Amino acid sequence: MRLLVTGAAGFIGSHYVRGLLSGAHPSARDVHVTVLDKLTYAGNPANLAPVRDHPGFTFVHGDICDAALLTDLLPGHDAVVNFAAETHVDRSLSGPDDFVRTNVLGTHTLLEAARRAAVPRLVHVSTDEVYGSIDEGSWTEDSPLRPNSPYAATKAGADLLVRSYARTHGLDVSITRCSNNYGPYQYPEKVIPLFVTTLLSGGTVPLYGDGRNVRDWLHVDDHCRGIHLVLEQGRPGEVYHIGSGEELTNLHLTELLLDACGADPDRVRHVPDRPGHDRRYSLDDRKLRALGYAPQVPFGTGLLDTVTWYRDNPGWWQPLRSRDTGPTKD
Repeated sequence: MRLLVTGAAGFIGSHYVRGLLSGAHPSARDVHVTVLDKLTYAGNPANLAPVRDHPGFTFVHGDICDAALLTDLLPGHDAVVNFAAETHVDRSLSGPDDFVRTNVLGTHTLLEAARRAAVPRLVHVSTDEVYGSIDEGSWTEDSPLRPNSPYAATKAGADLLVRSYARTHGLDVSITRCSNNYGPYQYPEKVIPLFVTTLLSGGTVPLYGDGRNVRDWLHVDDHCRGIHLVLEQGRPGEVYHIGSGEELTNLHLTELLLDACGADPDRVRHVPDRPGHDRRYSLDDRKLRALGYAPQVPFGTGLLDTVTWYRDNPGWWQPLRSRDTGPTKD
């Protein structure tokens, strides 16, 4: 099987590729993975270092907005998994242009190239943030899209383009929408690695508003298992939720991180809430569970393992923090 994975020098995509080439997905035997990545600030070649010399690995430095590159690259691949995206909400508030270009135009360019190359299968990785905020209950895959940030709006636009290519052109493409991810190799602008690396460095962490915003936390291992299951069994044109059922307020999460890092409560500073901050996300993932999906990493275990990884790998995150440490994303 020849698989093209876009945006795979980032956090989740690199985890998926490392898993593919290390046998984490037993059904993907004899897989050859081509990684296409633009290597923006969040794309880190070090994330792929463990598989760089694998005979089934090829890296291409490029942009999914480059139609000519995709025309040359796509033929011969059996499937595409699209992780390529700008993902940080706060950056989308101050500089939305890159989000529109990569998330909307890039997805369209990839879809059109896949259609022309007659790629047999494509999975598009999206987010629960396309739905906006929900006070109670959980979204189903048929819930309306009501994004509240430029980031979420561009991901919703991409999802609608994917749907249109499935309906209009018969492209065999499925969409996954996940809850908040965490785990090793996550760029330290996101809330868990930002808080962990800041606390390990002796600093104070910024908590938005009253800290009562609720998120469902999904370990990257479980997310990648869900993506691969959709790649293998998902139906064309369908959306699949990937969640964990581990809902926490940001305040509770902060308390857990303080405890895991051996830090006192005075290391937290409350900052004004960001514009349009969604109060709660929650996914109904019964559709994917019916295919055999179940999260395997308990949040307590996964969080402690993640903290340990950042504690043991300062050489990975310290250069990133010194170069660019943005505000939190929850």
